[in-house]
Amino acid sequence: MTATSSAPLAQSAAQATAVASAPRQRFVQCASPAGLHRLAYTEWGDPANPRVLLCVHGLTRSGRDFDRLAAVLADTYRVVCPDVVGRGLSSWLTIPNYYTVPQYVADMVTLIARLDVEKVDWFGTSMGGLIGLGLAGLPDSPIQKMLLNDVGPHLEPGAVARIGEYLGKPVQFETLQQGVDYAALLAQSFGPLTPEEWREINTPLLHEREGAWYFRYDPRIAVPFAATTDEQAAAGEAALWGALKAIQAPVLVVRGAQSDLLSRETVEQMVAQGKAVSSVEIPGVGHAPAFVSAEQIEIARRFFIGPGGDAS
Repeated sequence: MTATSSAPLAQSAAQATAVASAPRQRFVQCASPAGLHRLAYTEWGDPANPRVLLCVHGLTRSGRDFDRLAAVLADTYRVVCPDVVGRGLSSWLTIPNYYTVPQYVADMVTLIARLDVEKVDWFGTSMGGLIGLGLAGLPDSPIQKMLLNDVGPHLEPGAVARIGEYLGKPVQFETLQQGVDYAALLAQSFGPLTPEEWREINTPLLHEREGAWYFRYDPRIAVPFAATTDEQAAAGEAALWGALKAIQAPVLVVRGAQSDLLSRETVEQMVAQGKAVSSVEIPGVGHAPAFVSAEQIEIARRFFIGPGGDAS
């Protein structure tokens, strides 16, 4: 009788575990001065877990870049991977001038409120790291631990110019594979990924429309990027340095050894000027480490959870 009655309970527990470990697609409504928009996010792990890790992607990428990282950390965290507005499955803004870090920070505050938690840990790649810096430097910030993936307050001008050469340019592809390969060419500095890994992280960037394939991101994100003056860039950098200095939480800066965006000198300044900043450099990789390999994921796991598995 006991064995018979416990079977449904065991089956129910197994089903709950399977649901918690599978990615879930969610949306939250956010606001800008131009009106309302939807922010998409993928969620992994126990939806009731109060321990949340936010993973925020780079300029033209999507939250699905973090699928492998999220799957590994979902036994400890509720891992939440948003598509920043204008990218992935999120809405496009009606006024492109609001594609800026302050708007992205505001959206993340709304997302955190939706998650109903007081504190989060943060993994930010490139633009996602800048958003994290902007949020973590505010008084009463919810961020209690932050990994900055190949980004800092100072961005090398040559790399910024390189990104500007392709950002927002109209391109279309006859097949999904052509789009995957083109995205891999743009992101070749991510490191030596296999064809299967490129397809895994690049497929979510593309969608089919009327027989052709296009990138999901709004090409108008290039508008504020191109309009930034030298004076605005300098003011933005100063604000980011101020934010870094204000952060009390532990910060790990990860640099691709061949990165053209984040210099070794900038990393040294971040460690020197921050209150609890450490760094690690990954050989054979540029901007930015993809964090799909077990070795790179282990860097994040040890920082956020520790060698003993204690994330507290």
